[in-house]
Amino acid sequence: METPILEMKSITKEFPGVKALDDVTFSVRKGEIHCLVGENGAGKSTLMKVLSGVHPFGSYTGDINIEGELQKFGNIRDSEKAGIAIIYQELALIPELSVYENIFLGNEITNGLVIDSNESISQAVEILKKVGLDVNPMAKIKNLGVGKQQLVEIAKALKKDVKILILDEPTAALNENDSDNLLHLILELKKQGVTSILISHKLREVLEIADTITVLRDGKTVTTLDVESDKVSEPILIKNMVGRSIDNVFPKREKITVGDEVLRLEDWSAFSYAHGREILHNVNIKVHAGEIVGIAGLMGSGRTELAKSVFGNPDHYRLSGKVFIRGVEQKFRDPGDAIKSSMAYVTEDRKGNGLILIDDVKHNISLANLKEIAKAGVINENEEILVANQYRADLNIKTPSIQQKVRNLSGGNQQKVSLGKWLFVKPGIMILDEPTRGIDVGAKYEIYTIMNSLVEKGMSIIMISSELPEVLGMSDRIYVMSAGKIKGEMPIEEASQEEIMKLAVDY
Repeated sequence: METPILEMKSITKEFPGVKALDDVTFSVRKGEIHCLVGENGAGKSTLMKVLSGVHPFGSYTGDINIEGELQKFGNIRDSEKAGIAIIYQELALIPELSVYENIFLGNEITNGLVIDSNESISQAVEILKKVGLDVNPMAKIKNLGVGKQQLVEIAKALKKDVKILILDEPTAALNENDSDNLLHLILELKKQGVTSILISHKLREVLEIADTITVLRDGKTVTTLDVESDKVSEPILIKNMVGRSIDNVFPKREKITVGDEVLRLEDWSAFSYAHGREILHNVNIKVHAGEIVGIAGLMGSGRTELAKSVFGNPDHYRLSGKVFIRGVEQKFRDPGDAIKSSMAYVTEDRKGNGLILIDDVKHNISLANLKEIAKAGVINENEEILVANQYRADLNIKTPSIQQKVRNLSGGNQQKVSLGKWLFVKPGIMILDEPTRGIDVGAKYEIYTIMNSLVEKGMSIIMISSELPEVLGMSDRIYVMSAGKIKGEMPIEEASQEEIMKLAVDY
């Protein structure tokens, strides 16, 4: 029997107060695509950080063998020398540098003491061909889309003669086209002999490209499945991941009672000074009480720009058109005015814009409505504790205490904290921008259940999502955007992925 290219035996890793990995065994065959799945907090990223030297030898127990040889990585450079490259969800590129400068960063080609730019550019062109990326190697990273930046990261890894390529949620921020291109590239790299380990919550993608799937739960290895011989399906993976069956990924509401109109946009347009062009063109939409309105579209279609422009215009677009809240025209000067009109906006970027990661759960939940718990400018800490504990219980936020730093929570629990923060302002209209991005199937189900509960109580939800099954599974009505315009509206009974995509790509 051929020796695996990678064996991790009895890996145990502890942090203060928590055992992140508990006797995990993980084996990968040479040249395969091995997917690692599990709920947030299951230990997937921690296991890969052990493998890549982020958690050095001595900080964990157990053995790592590469092609049969015991490894003792002291840092990331040690793992890179052994042929391991890891690409995180948050890309490690420098926006102001060029494509070729990023590819050779830390491994510059020199002529004497001077960097040889011509040779670097020449080699960059060849590497970019391997990943199917046709861009000027002298273009700045900041001018590329997220999908192309992801390919630059992979090109950077290939420059280091990678044997094992680790991709942590590589498609989380990509649209469907860029996701498909990236998955195709991983399959092409397999043909070139590159072994890939893919961490993903998108089970459809996992089943599409995986040869083998390992499931982790609560820091332990649950099972390793051969996709072909074990006849793996989404229900089988979900049951192993969460420890129970989830018969319907999108829970049904017990009652759907649509009430009066609560939000209306008339000929809403926005000019972006940063982009030097109009990014929203004569948008007309309506939202009623007690309904979930989905907004679908490709990345760059204007969905997030629409949400921000309505929610007090924090990016300072030049706006025209009218916005009505419960029949009364509003002119919000800032997000504070929108909040006063009972609106809330849960951003797509919870780590960058939604939460203060270095602060605790308690302070994050109270942040958007401090006046509620303050008197004469002084915060009542006892009230703040009561509020935080209430939302911790109501939203089932899994945390040792409300004093826990938010950065130490899983993605799903961070998202619940972000929801709690905005629920505390007691909104009537909530805009959810990519509400389940980067969270596992179990946490998604909980978020969906919370959404259903809110609209059953009369709240209105506008849900922006790049995942079409999510849009179709949760919405009562759908608007499709393309190039800053509303291209169509459809009740859920008439909607399908095919109809949405026809409108989304119709420029």
